Amino acid sequence: MNTILIIEDQAVLRGVLAKKLERSGYTVLQASDGPDGAKTALDHTPDLILLDVLLPRQDGFWVLETLKKDESLTHIPVIIISNSGQPVEVERALALGANDYLVKANFTPEEVLEKVERILGPRPMVTPFAATRDVATKSLSSPVLPRQPNTLAILVVEDDRLLRNLIVKMLTHEGLVTDAAVDGREALEKVAKSSYRLILLDLILPDLDGFEVLQRLKANPASSKIPVVICSNLGQEDEIARGKELGAVDYLIKANFTPDEIVSKIREIL
Repeated sequence: MNTILIIEDQAVLRGVLAKKLERSGYTVLQASDGPDGAKTALDHTPDLILLDVLLPRQDGFWVLETLKKDESLTHIPVIIISNSGQPVEVERALALGANDYLVKANFTPEEVLEKVERILGPRPMVTPFAATRDVATKSLSSPVLPRQPNTLAILVVEDDRLLRNLIVKMLTHEGLVTDAAVDGREALEKVAKSSYRLILLDLILPDLDGFEVLQRLKANPASSKIPVVICSNLGQEDEIARGKELGAVDYLIKANFTPDEIVSKIREIL
């Protein structure tokens, strides 16, 4: 079984990629900074590394240089995942020995998996449990909703740019008209001006928190019937209970769901 090391300081993205790869049959190791990533690579010699550029303590370029200087590690393929797609950064990464380069705002976990398979070959056989989950996910993701423009409008309220872009991109690919807001006030302004069939709502937002946004939505007759799905890092029982008491139709804990599963849940509710 192939082992993949993810060196990424954003916990949400790291978890999303790890879950996608594990469910596809790979063994996954994780590190959140440069030195820890280099040490993990030395200790375990993974078959492939997904490497962020902006990392605590030492950046991804340092990690890449360290890997390529070590005879036991220099053969390991490296795919860069970065916030920047500047040509000078891409050229530097490739010159240091990276095999491929992905810009975070432009890829989905499925596209990362495709890149991995191009380098390592077809994905390994998954366990019966993983296979069952995969079939279930495909079933939920099947095109049961009409793929026509302007039929369903969804508002994604999320301040994490990467996760917001991932979900918007995947929903749009599903044929769903999708809008986005980065904070609570913007969300309420958009709801006042447009009609939405469903709202995906984060709780930790820069100004008004998600609970306040939900309370205001449900207090307004014009928006009270719009289904709201909470998607948050907060997962305590009292927080889940509060969200549902305020009127949320579902409560998803980010660490437990991939973007694919969030999209499937939205389709299921609609």
